[in-house]
Amino acid sequence: MALGPRLDLRQSQQLVMTPQLQQAIKLLAASNLEIETFIGDALDSNPLLEAGAVSSEDQGAPAEPDDIPREEFTSDQLMAQGQGESEAPLDIDNSALDRDRDTGDAEWGASSAAYSGDAEWGASSAAYSGDADLPDAGVTQSAALSLGDHLNEQVGAIAVNPKEEFIARHLIGLLDDAGYLTSGLREIAYDLGVSLDEVDDALTVVQMLDPTGVGARSLAECLELQARDADRYDPCMQKLIANLEALARGEVDRLKRLCNVDDEDFADMLGELRSYDPKPGLAFAPGADSAVVPDVLLSAAEDGGWDIRLNEETLPRLVVNRDYYVELKSSAGDTDAQGWLKEKLADAHWLIRALDQRQKTILKTSAEIVKQQDGFFRRGVSELRPLTLREVAEQIDMHESTVSRVTSNKYLHCERGCFELKYFFSSGVASSDGEGASSEAIKARIKALTDAEDPKKVLSDQKLADMLKDEGFDLARRTVAKYREAIGIGSSAQRRRQKKLANL
Repeated sequence: MALGPRLDLRQSQQLVMTPQLQQAIKLLAASNLEIETFIGDALDSNPLLEAGAVSSEDQGAPAEPDDIPREEFTSDQLMAQGQGESEAPLDIDNSALDRDRDTGDAEWGASSAAYSGDAEWGASSAAYSGDADLPDAGVTQSAALSLGDHLNEQVGAIAVNPKEEFIARHLIGLLDDAGYLTSGLREIAYDLGVSLDEVDDALTVVQMLDPTGVGARSLAECLELQARDADRYDPCMQKLIANLEALARGEVDRLKRLCNVDDEDFADMLGELRSYDPKPGLAFAPGADSAVVPDVLLSAAEDGGWDIRLNEETLPRLVVNRDYYVELKSSAGDTDAQGWLKEKLADAHWLIRALDQRQKTILKTSAEIVKQQDGFFRRGVSELRPLTLREVAEQIDMHESTVSRVTSNKYLHCERGCFELKYFFSSGVASSDGEGASSEAIKARIKALTDAEDPKKVLSDQKLADMLKDEGFDLARRTVAKYREAIGIGSSAQRRRQKKLANL
């Protein structure tokens, strides 16, 4: 065979996704926060886009996201919106999206440094005064309730001098969400250029603040601070707190000997210890009072079915500024300017349609999930059935990967709470009715059985497996143990010790 250069012509086919189609897929899987960020960038880069509701002048425009109607279904006829339609996020008509159409669319904080004179400390502590500007109340709820703000409001009245106040405020800034100080005192003293005794005195100030227990460096110290505040830190309580590991292991007899108390006194000490908060700072932790904003709202309809609608508060509202487009078009003299304007108009139209498609897909997928898990919404987790992405994808005529994307980081709110859409997809186990049972339903049943067990006759994993089998769930002992550990339930020996302590 001769060796040498030559030219060959070959024909081949390949699937190429346009940049816009790739972006549409990313939008489908994006969370509300990511969508807001993306829209903010789009508003900055495209002068034809603006945020707002559709005006009466845009009545001829394609449906905006805030125009999407609610869906009402009966339990027997719960069908996804537009199930017969061919549109799907992975099958978007790119030419339609690319075409230029003329339709209208609708710490707080401060840096620390080493100081030497009291005058300098006094000047620096002014930065921590309570008169500092606080963030707007509408910006974030947790900011007004943060642990740092709560403690900083108190420290000025307890510190004896500006220097101690400054160190105390610095320590407050180092506390974690639970209220614990995880940094070493020597390290802090070195960073601030002060003595270890001064840092220790400032820590004492922090530990005097409300809530009691903040500033502790360990669980034992946190409980000790609360016991001292309650005037219950006697020698017996001191020994009990010093042996928390033995308490966790349920070594009751050994602890009673160490503390030199009888059953009644030990039960009283244990009850006092349980009344303390092991993580006092969590009540002020960021996000402690914030809730997940759902994408889909589900409520019972008057006819016995379900009313499914998108949460309008999470819907992006974008319209094309047609007046500004006409103004720019009239002043665009050269070809480059007209081409740029045409490109921006096409980008605006595409983004509005892509977001509209995203909302419809979320609603369609959610409707099918509600149809499949009707028993859960009516009777609870015990009726949660096994469900796969493929089952939903086949029913709504979409690809399995599309359903996977649309259920990521999306939440549904109903009377039973707020659930991620992924929650409704779970593996199943065999059951006597032949339909199988969801693993989540099995876990809920195991928890119910262990909660109701007799403290003197704690159920073993094999006994749990036998009881579940009598109820129609065919599970092996090791499977029961796996589910039990997954929901944080201890072994029979651990539960026996815990129940023994609880009954003291």
